[in-house]
Amino acid sequence: MHYIIDSDIPFIRGVLEPYGDVCYIKGGNITRDVLGDADVLVVRTRTRCDEELLSGSKVKFIATATIGMDHIDLDYCKRQGIEVINAKGCNARGVLQWVAAVLREVVLTNGGKPSDYRLGVVGIGCVGSLVVEYARHWGFEVLMCDPPRKEREGGDFRSVEELAKCCDILTFHTPYDASTHHLVGEYLLGLMQPNAVILNASRGGVVDNRAVADSSHRYYFDVWENEPNIEPDILSKSSMATPHVAGYSLQGKANATSMVVNAIARRFSLPLVGWYPIEVVPTNVQLISWKEMCSSIENYYPISEESLYLKLHPEEFEKMRNSYVYRVEYF
Repeated sequence: MHYIIDSDIPFIRGVLEPYGDVCYIKGGNITRDVLGDADVLVVRTRTRCDEELLSGSKVKFIATATIGMDHIDLDYCKRQGIEVINAKGCNARGVLQWVAAVLREVVLTNGGKPSDYRLGVVGIGCVGSLVVEYARHWGFEVLMCDPPRKEREGGDFRSVEELAKCCDILTFHTPYDASTHHLVGEYLLGLMQPNAVILNASRGGVVDNRAVADSSHRYYFDVWENEPNIEPDILSKSSMATPHVAGYSLQGKANATSMVVNAIARRFSLPLVGWYPIEVVPTNVQLISWKEMCSSIENYYPISEESLYLKLHPEEFEKMRNSYVYRVEYF
């Protein structure tokens, strides 16, 4: 077996070496020319897995250490018989931590308490479900939007237009595809309350960045269109800006790598099922109070410092991601 692995995936070095030839390459440098006789690719979002990369290769299994799969041409892979797995839900609590830090900033900036705010959560998957659970615990009035779940399950899911009209804060946790491209654009912005706030920790293309920057709305983004080359005024106008690291928690990264290794182990009958990096302590899951979260979050995630640094050094977007000191999940 020959494995090509993104060299920035943590905890994985040395794990698969007993079971084949392993080559570590920067994600952006994984090209057709370097695939050689690779059977397995282990990637992140910086590697576009499509016909241009895979045509003529021997690759039969792709594992992405990410939740999202919009960097993978799933239709092409299916036609070629290439199995694809992702690390669904791996960093959901890391993103929850990002949302918590931002909600704290929004409430502190505007004044009042959580119960003064109506929060609209768009996309009720692994991340959105946690945001709903904790936000309600903290006292926010929460409305949910998830059209696919509404169709499957019924239940109290509202339309995104309804949320736009009545919510003080909108946070987006959707996948990125044709149905969610520029979900937030001029039309939706026109429905929103003038002082409504937008959070995006899903994918950059879910929000028309230019339209939001040209509007009156405050916005807190972790993901951006055309990243890492964000338009300077879009970055400068943001209330808070982070470099696509919402899910960069220690446990989130450990979970992702564990999911990848376990998937490979099951697929190729390797004795690694159940593997988890021994150097990481799993999250102590707990519901903490709004007061406790507000008093402790900066000790774990100094998001204001991170935002200020990115705004002052936008050219270091990728460097910030690749050298990030992973946060510890504490709830």
